[in-house]
Amino acid sequence: MLKKLLGLSLLLGTLLVSGLAAAQGATKVHWYGQAAFKIETPSGGVILIDPWLKVPSNPNKNSIAELGRVDYILLTHGHRDHIGEAVEIAKKTGAELVAPYGLQFNMVSVLGYPEKQATGATGGNIGGTIKLPKSGAKVTLVNAAHGSDITTPNIPAPAPGGQSAIHGGNPVGYILQIDGGPTIYHTGDTDVYQDMKLIPEFYKVDLMLTCIGGHFTMDPARASLAVEWVKPKQVVPMHFGTYPILAGTAAQFKAALDKRGIGNLMTEMKPGETRNF
Repeated sequence: MLKKLLGLSLLLGTLLVSGLAAAQGATKVHWYGQAAFKIETPSGGVILIDPWLKVPSNPNKNSIAELGRVDYILLTHGHRDHIGEAVEIAKKTGAELVAPYGLQFNMVSVLGYPEKQATGATGGNIGGTIKLPKSGAKVTLVNAAHGSDITTPNIPAPAPGGQSAIHGGNPVGYILQIDGGPTIYHTGDTDVYQDMKLIPEFYKVDLMLTCIGGHFTMDPARASLAVEWVKPKQVVPMHFGTYPILAGTAAQFKAALDKRGIGNLMTEMKPGETRNF
């Protein structure tokens, strides 16, 4: 009888530990549309990347009002479809700004991001790693082949012949390493480029969030080559279909991946969808 009780106790303990480990290991990824994602880490932290929550493809028009905790906002570059509502969200939540230095400075001085939430501790540049202790994570800035001018309606109209866009720092992608969770590569807006081959030299990417829309970024065929070089366990396409000019589709991306023998890596998400990774 004692042996049975001990065995049952051990079994319950094992199941309890396994359950706790599974719960602690869950990382939730929510896609609003375009390049905007919310990442909830196993420790309870919340990170927003390129928070254009008013993107037309987002089915939830109350997304900003429904935001609770946000620890950090990561911006890949200065274009308005990536800055989105970062300033509004920062004032609402107290979120700290992670961005290349040039973009971080002008987010404060030109667009009104709260200065105390945009310090040297979370500003950086390509190759640097920034700790995100509130979310149990760290993030490394990597190259992106794109532009980064700030051209939002909040900038005063220039005098004739004046500057209509301001510097937004270097465009970047982010390698987000989550304690007890996945390593996520958000490409930002980019074309495929040779330095992507360096990423698997340093990181084992579990989830790649990659632009595929074309015109302003790589299209599905070029994105499939990027996936081949990065070698992620899973890839989610983004930055497509928001406007007709972003003509790349998930079906085209899947077909391009299939040609390379890696079509099984793709996970398609819909705007407004949340998945665990």
